[in-house]
Amino acid sequence: MAPRPQQYQGTEALQDLQVRVVRLSELGGAEVRAALDVVLQSDPAPRPAPQPQRARPAPQPPIPKPEPARKRLSSGAWFTLVVCALLLLGWSVQTERYITPKRGFGYLLGIAGGSLMLLLLVYSLRKRLPWLGFLGSTPSWFRFHMVLGVLGPLCILYHANFTTGATNSNVALFCMLTVAGSGLIGRYIYVRIHHGLYGRKLGLGELRAGADGLRGLSGSVGFLPELVTRLEQAERRLLTTGPSLSVLGFAKPPVVAVAAFKARWQLRRYIRRSLRASARTSPVIAAEHKRLQSTARAYIDRRLAATRRVAQFEGYERLFSLWHALHIPLMFMMIIAAVIHVIAVHVY
Repeated sequence: MAPRPQQYQGTEALQDLQVRVVRLSELGGAEVRAALDVVLQSDPAPRPAPQPQRARPAPQPPIPKPEPARKRLSSGAWFTLVVCALLLLGWSVQTERYITPKRGFGYLLGIAGGSLMLLLLVYSLRKRLPWLGFLGSTPSWFRFHMVLGVLGPLCILYHANFTTGATNSNVALFCMLTVAGSGLIGRYIYVRIHHGLYGRKLGLGELRAGADGLRGLSGSVGFLPELVTRLEQAERRLLTTGPSLSVLGFAKPPVVAVAAFKARWQLRRYIRRSLRASARTSPVIAAEHKRLQSTARAYIDRRLAATRRVAQFEGYERLFSLWHALHIPLMFMMIIAAVIHVIAVHVY
């Protein structure tokens, strides 16, 4: 008998397998099992051809998650911290053991402090005389003016050992401290009517446009329909709060601030009570109670802050004019007192 092929493929293999099945059906049980063993051993089922294995890509290292950016202190904040630390150090340590106003390092500190205070006048000259443009821009001199207004008094305080002395030195010292305090107050008022510390001056129309833009976001607090009505009433009261006379305009900012604080407290109380009552009947509001309360609070805070700034703007303008009219004479009074002090120290 010719050797049989090991595998049958296609139609011929299928027909041959059917013939064998028919012939096996004529045999008995034992013969069927023996014949099946012979068929399975001689003609195994065709196996699919093995497919080439694809090369697995090399494992990639895990991508590190970016760390959240840390908030860094600005140069102004560092400057403030250093100055406060030096003031605390000079106040708590007995500097007279190491610094003497009449000679050595203490004497140099007095000269340095007085020179820095004289340089404060350069900003006023640069702002009023355009031909001094070669000295630098006015905003740059404004920054330098504020730095000098802090470093100068700091040197003078160390020169005086943080104590009082003779009458002429006390007058010069208190004049200097008055001017420095006036500068800090002026800086606070300045940022209320300008874009930041070094920006251009704001306009009342610009502030009103910003406040009106926030009113378009009232849909975010639609779950409290009465809140918008109450908020608009509070805004109208803020805009009419304070003295109406322009002479007393300087008193308007603190009055408006107190009224804004009261309105904010009342509106927050209304939000808290309304959401608590709605949470008893609505499971959705009960589940989102904290988030809804935070959204409503943030909305009223933004609108009240914008309206308060509009209401206080004219008052701050008036305050800044009065401050400027007072700050300049104080500056010249300090210079005169310092000159008298220097003459008295070197002559007598």
